[in-house]
Amino acid sequence: MRVVVLSAEDDFDGWRDAARSLVAARVPPGEVVWQVGDAPCDLFSDEALDAVPDAPPLTVSRRFVDLARSVVLHTDPARFGVLYAMLVRLIAEPRRIEDMADPMRRRLEDMAKAVRRDIHKMRAFLRFREVEDDGGERFVAWFEPEHHIVRHNARFFVDRFNAMRWSILTPAVSVHWDGRALSEGPGATREDAPDGDPTEEAWKTYYASIFNPARLKVGAMLKEMPRKYWKNMPETALVGGLIAGARAREVAMIENARTAIPGGNIVSAWQALRDEAAGCTRCPLHLPATQTVFGEGPVDAAMMFVGEQPGDQEDLAGRPFVGPAGQVFDRALAEAGIDRRRIYVTNAVKHFKFEPRGKRRIHSKPGVGEIEACRWWIDQERALVSPRTVVALGATAARSLLGRTVTIARERGRAHELNDGSQLWITVHPSYLLRIDDPGRAAEETARFVDDLKRAGFFVP
Repeated sequence: MRVVVLSAEDDFDGWRDAARSLVAARVPPGEVVWQVGDAPCDLFSDEALDAVPDAPPLTVSRRFVDLARSVVLHTDPARFGVLYAMLVRLIAEPRRIEDMADPMRRRLEDMAKAVRRDIHKMRAFLRFREVEDDGGERFVAWFEPEHHIVRHNARFFVDRFNAMRWSILTPAVSVHWDGRALSEGPGATREDAPDGDPTEEAWKTYYASIFNPARLKVGAMLKEMPRKYWKNMPETALVGGLIAGARAREVAMIENARTAIPGGNIVSAWQALRDEAAGCTRCPLHLPATQTVFGEGPVDAAMMFVGEQPGDQEDLAGRPFVGPAGQVFDRALAEAGIDRRRIYVTNAVKHFKFEPRGKRRIHSKPGVGEIEACRWWIDQERALVSPRTVVALGATAARSLLGRTVTIARERGRAHELNDGSQLWITVHPSYLLRIDDPGRAAEETARFVDDLKRAGFFVP
């Protein structure tokens, strides 16, 4: 029997090095005991092979490595053994990693999903409170993770709150950032964390002011934000009263929006709506995004354009269609004889969804849940602006407006009637034109896009 002692509950490096050695020695999974109590290198890299002189070449998919990194963070004490057993299987049957019907593969995937959910909850529901120490201002937060995610998650908070001095206290381990270096300390108790700070009352006042009853889904809220996290968040003390008055407030908001148009207060109503959207947290996209990017243009515009979501430059600027796709859009509008100053431009999704690639942020397509979460904002924008013609730029925008999946090739070139009587025209998103490599085809598609805009604009005075 082999006993492998790992340095910590989240010791992925120790697990992968031991797993390499065990595979090289052809040790069956049943003869290994994994026990928690560093040489940082890739399990399947040349450096790792050098660590065990007689080890044969070993190739495993990157998908398994990524899965293992997540599973190691789980609290299941059997996780190291299950991972090793799966690794041994994959050496003989590499395609087994794709078989989600396999009980062992499914068990590992369930562990990984639980870890990812816990990582998200820590990022979403952790709240810092201000204290004073010998170094001056410090921000302290308390969190109770379900899995061993604290060290893994620390880099997220370093990147996000780099200019702050902060500490995150948890029962098992504490992490501290002094503005230059990250350090660890022993676990703490809830009593070690502060209960409040001078800014909390101001935050509660702000939260109550931006609370949007129309996006309230109590069941979903309790599922996404279990009550165990409520004590970390000052705004949750207000939720009960806000829920109780939600229906009355929603009715008042809708009535105000309806009466604003004939009364001449449509601009004020639009500004209030934009301010509400600035605090939107209905889906996780608000977490990494810089800000909400709301629509812009005349609030009595006869023509409204709806895109997919903000891009990198829109996220930074806080305005829609100002990046490369926006420049293509502006040129096409000019060629179609449409003055951008007279149209209203917005997006189906109000936050930038992306994947980090080094220093770059790469666009990622919004999911159905994210589109649905933002539909309320689009509906209210349409109700206030009341355009005669709406143009959906891309399939995401069309789905948001019609409530169903749309194939652009099939729906393009003809008017669709929306429930408020306005006309909907569907065309491609300008970013599609940027992705066409062939110059000749790009010119043809651009001309077709301009024709779509002309056709939609023909019905607008």
